[in-house]
Order: sequence, then C-alpha cells, then structure tokens
Amino acid sequence: MENFEAVVLFFLACIGVFGTNSAMGAAAAASPPAIFILGDSTVDVGTNNFLPGSNARADFPRNGVDFLYSRPTGRFSNGFNTADQLAVLMGHNRSPDPFFLLRKKPRGFTKSKFRGVNFASGGSGVFDLTVQTKVSFFKSSDELNNSSSSSPISKKNGVSLSEQIHQLSYVYRKILAVRKQHGTRDLLSKSLFFISIGANDLFVHYHSKSKQPKEKFIASLVQAYEKHLRNLLKLGARKFGIATVAPIGCCPSQRLFNQTLGCLEELNDLALAFHPRVAQLMYKLSSEYHDMKFSIGNTFLITINVINHPNRFGFKDGRGACCGQGALNAQTPCTPTANLCPIRDDYLFWDLLHPTQKAAQLAAVTLYSGPPFFVAPINFKQLAEA
Repeated sequence: MENFEAVVLFFLACIGVFGTNSAMGAAAAASPPAIFILGDSTVDVGTNNFLPGSNARADFPRNGVDFLYSRPTGRFSNGFNTADQLAVLMGHNRSPDPFFLLRKKPRGFTKSKFRGVNFASGGSGVFDLTVQTKVSFFKSSDELNNSSSSSPISKKNGVSLSEQIHQLSYVYRKILAVRKQHGTRDLLSKSLFFISIGANDLFVHYHSKSKQPKEKFIASLVQAYEKHLRNLLKLGARKFGIATVAPIGCCPSQRLFNQTLGCLEELNDLALAFHPRVAQLMYKLSSEYHDMKFSIGNTFLITINVINHPNRFGFKDGRGACCGQGALNAQTPCTPTANLCPIRDDYLFWDLLHPTQKAAQLAAVTLYSGPPFFVAPINFKQLAEA
C-alpha cells in the first residue's frame, strides 16, 4: 500500500492524541451536538441488558474490567466502545444512555441539556430478520455450534434497526411536545446520527450458506439500508456519520473456520463489497436532500492495516482474543470464567468478535479527524461543525 508509513504515523498520532482526549473534548463545541446512535454490538452500551431472553448480552464480567469500578455495563468491551470514544471527542463524557434507560426517567428525552440516545442493540442488522436468526458465528471446541442451519429464536434477542427507528419516532414525539415543531426540527438537524451496522447481516448470509449471489445479496442489503435512512430523513435527521463493516473475516472466531487460522476471505469480500454501495447510496440521498450532510468511515481500511501490522500500532497480538477460551481464545464468548489477558492494550480484539477499548479509540479518532483515505467526503469533526 502506498504511503504506508504515513498511515502508521497517523495511527500512532491517534494514540498520543487520545491520551489527551479531554483537550480534544474541550476543542469541541461549547454545547456539543446531540448524538443518536443506531446499530449493533459495536456501539451497544446496554440496550440488551433490558432483554432478559437475549443471548447477545455483555452485562457480566469479565466485560467492563477496565470500565469505572470494573463494572460490566453491557458493552462488548473491556471498557469504552467506539460510540463512547466518538461521544468524548464530540465533547460529551461518554455515549448517551440506552433508550430503555432514558424512557424510565421522567425527563429523559426533554431536559434542556439533552445529549441524545443510544438505540444500538447487539445482534441487530440492516434486515429485520437478522436479529431473529440463530446462526453459528463461532466454532466451539465440541462443535455444538457448527450447524449451518438457521432457526428463529423464541425470545427477543435484540432490537432490529426498524424498531430502533420506531423508538426514535417515540423520542421525536416526546421532544415535539416540549420544543414544538421549530425547536424539534432545529435540534434534529444539528444532531449527529451515527450508524454502525451490517456485520451481522453478512455473518448470517455467510454462515447460513445462502445460495444467493453476492452481488444480489449486497444490492438487497443496501436497498433495505436506504429504506431505513429515508425514514430517518423523514424524522428530521440531516447529519449522518456512517461506519461500514470491518474485515470481520479476521475476527478471532472467524479464523477458526480457516484451517490455517488465517482470515476468512469470503467474509471479508462481502464487507469490501458493502462499503462502495453504501457510499453510492449516501451520495444519491444527498442529491435529493440538499441540506443533508454525511461522512462515511471505511472501517475495513481502518482496521485491516492494524490487523496486518499490529506491532506498528502498539499491539502485540492482532489475531487472538484477550478474553475467551480455546484456540485463539475464540472458542467461547467472554464469560466470568474465561481466560483474561493481563494487559488489554496488547490486544486488538477483546473477545471473539469485538475490539478492545484501545482499538476502539483508534477507530474513533480516525473517524473523527482522519484523512479522506479513511473517512470521506468529510470526517466526523467536520460533519459536526458543518
């Protein structure tokens, strides 16, 4: 890759800059914009804690080991995830609270210093059925999860993107009752809508051994994505920060499906095909909505450089999980009895699928202030200030 050394220097600068993130937060607007976060487990800060039947939860140790008081909050991380890191860079203390938590508070959606809402839910996808589909995403040592069949689950596993947008419409009505039409429109038009979703759809498509051609599948996925974005636009969203899918074929759990423990390239190919189609969609929508602004983070490029050269970015292990069991620590999720690495910052991956807090920091800073090579046509900082 050309200019690789420049890329390395940028990422190393990210590490140093985020070490003084309070200064960056101070550099953000005195009244930072509200943030509405939609997506999957990469940005879930506790939504699934409210779903007793969900098997996509992280509200137990060893998750949160590096969070305040080592508290497991429902984040699939040892500490902050990317949603938190971006919120800090925007001038907040962390991600706004989950919808279900705010709904319990008398003035959760209507107080004057409204920070936004996090709707993201582990297991969610662009397609409604994704969150309801049981597919083996990891290969356990006893092979119990090696079945390729899909079957619906009996209890609510997560909140689909459609339902997340329905929750936003509920929030819209609550705000409208207090701020009226002009105030509500002004708030939403200045807010950042951060979306990180799509990986679970790709997992389901691949591991269910669907015979649908890649091109047709990606086209249908982007078509569904467009429907969701148009619904957000109808509610008044105008600033979109999009994170596309990382090289999920290189997650520790996916390497176990490769006899060499290398990346699962067929899965990476799906992620690679998804990004340019989403970019085309955003340009199309912006040609229709002239007051719409957007930023697309190429999460694949951001991450693959670190995976291929972990040592250059301060990681000692770019393949295995910090928390888990078995080969690459990736044959089980992170549980209270799982193996735990002593130095989390040495690892790119926290568990069999998700990044560590340090890796999430790198991703967030790159989305926030990175060059067009990684985030285009503008970065998230420029988007927030636009």
